[in-house]
Amino acid sequence: MGEVSVVGCVGSLIVATRGDAGAGEVLLNVRGAKEAYLAWSDQPLARGTTVLVIDTRGARTVVVEPWPGLDC
Repeated sequence: MGEVSVVGCVGSLIVATRGDAGAGEVLLNVRGAKEAYLAWSDQPLARGTTVLVIDTRGARTVVVEPWPGLDC
């Protein structure tokens, strides 16, 4: 089984991001289960913010931006 791309997935921050100062964590639905990934964003985002994954920085690290939609 190959790696599943999470780009385009929507999730919720479980740990706030701090912009360039540090990563937070996002909970994503991957292969039918919730998984936590390190999440980076351009601007600080609060815990509970719904976000869209726009890029990856490795196997368990993603880049996110705020998203007004529902969780996937």
